[in-house]
Amino acid sequence: MRLEGDDWTRFFDSFHRDAFRLETLPAYGVASEETEYRIWRETGRLDVPADDEWLVRLRAFRSAGRTIGRVRVLARPLTQYMRYQFAFYPYSSAAGESIRILDVTGRANPVAGAQDFWLFDESKVVLMHYADDGTQTGRELLEGADPAPYVEWKRRALRDSVPFSEYRDA
Repeated sequence: MRLEGDDWTRFFDSFHRDAFRLETLPAYGVASEETEYRIWRETGRLDVPADDEWLVRLRAFRSAGRTIGRVRVLARPLTQYMRYQFAFYPYSSAAGESIRILDVTGRANPVAGAQDFWLFDESKVVLMHYADDGTQTGRELLEGADPAPYVEWKRRALRDSVPFSEYRDA
């Protein structure tokens, strides 16, 4: 089942305990980030307001005792988009998201073959679909699918990654 617009937001917000994201692409084309990304490229500055929709949602999840985390898979050198993400991550982290970095430069990728996904409560999987340029083309809820492979990719990604702040400061 495809999840778009308000259906996606309602589905996302319905998780009970834990939402996990695996990001594997070098860049993403996200329409809602276009202006912010352009300004960051031009100025090198990123000023995210406290009432940013994502940050507000993160704080609400955290207040309700629900956790959100992600592992960003990357290989150096960082793309321009990854540097932009790194400028946003401190805001997202402060709002309650656990962000980890899995640097696979010069080593085997423990999640090789994994497609970008969200895993909710270790029971519901949403595959993220992208065009070659990183533009999102859809989200697919895998109804009735065995979540075990995604739980395993999550386990490996968490095991072999480091907290964003540790990676940034190294």
